[in-house]
Amino acid sequence: MAELKKKPLFNPTGDTEVRLRRMIGGNTTNLNDFNNMRYPWVSDWYRQAMNNFWIPEEINLAQDVKDYPNLSAPERTAYDKILSFLVFLDSIQTANLPAIGEYVTANEVNLCLSIQTFQECVHSQSYSYMLDTICSPTQRDDILYQWKTDEHLLRRNTFIGDLYNEFQTRKDPFTLLKVMMANYILEGIYFYSGFMFFYNLARVGKMPGSAQEIRYINRDENTHLWLFRNIIHELQKENPELFTPENVQVLREMLEEGVRQEIAWGHYVIGDDIPGLTRDMVTDYIRYLGNLRWSGLGYGSLFEGCDEEPENMAWVSQYANANLVKTDFFEAKSTAYAKSTALVDDL
Repeated sequence: MAELKKKPLFNPTGDTEVRLRRMIGGNTTNLNDFNNMRYPWVSDWYRQAMNNFWIPEEINLAQDVKDYPNLSAPERTAYDKILSFLVFLDSIQTANLPAIGEYVTANEVNLCLSIQTFQECVHSQSYSYMLDTICSPTQRDDILYQWKTDEHLLRRNTFIGDLYNEFQTRKDPFTLLKVMMANYILEGIYFYSGFMFFYNLARVGKMPGSAQEIRYINRDENTHLWLFRNIIHELQKENPELFTPENVQVLREMLEEGVRQEIAWGHYVIGDDIPGLTRDMVTDYIRYLGNLRWSGLGYGSLFEGCDEEPENMAWVSQYANANLVKTDFFEAKSTAYAKSTALVDDL
């Protein structure tokens, strides 16, 4: 396929046989048939994602309102910059996922992309709720737009943003694959310095509501990571011509750059100024995640000596389990809607 064509919305001549369905380049009717799916994993993914439903305002931030003014200067700076980074990423995800879906011709996978798009909206709402609750409107607006005014933050957003923009002008299969890889990097690497920062605050008894919001977001991101890993696996089977050694090297360099940027970002916003975290801890953990993501695609390790979760970071996965906290911190009412076990981040 030299060029991808946008699928028609109404297509009576589309293929109705499941065996003919393809991730890209297929001839879909766009019928959502839950009884006949080409990819068996979609059913489990869909049910997990639906069970993950949650509402940001259900989480009590009363303690966070008290804690935020008393954070140390490095903690406050990191909190603000990380929130600005996260809200921008989820916003651009909301805009980008429908652009991907226009060229995905497996209708059940588009159902998943639609749910992910909704969840990214919820994540942006969650960050706004956090900011609206703990700071003034002026402070909120300043934090929201630091992704434009902080040169370091703008540079790392540009890495993902340029990859997304490339597909807006170049509609070929490998460019789409790079966009999917960028999603995999974003969901599986780019968020984690931020997540560990919020969990670290909770470890020392600060900003518990923010940490719980992040837990639910983290749980959703695990399903998104699972989704894009599986999409890439299906493309490996259906379109092996996309995975030449040269193309795989491009994907590898993208992941390596994502790891490099996440480590540099962690050093910038966390450094050695946040009690409980250090530059070395950030570096080791992000390289471990890089190995986890690359091996998840079947390609082995990238960073020698980083195949096991660092012992001094084991608390991150413990805090990331949204279902460990069954009640609101102050009202003792359920905030965990999911009735199924949250995904473990071993993807």
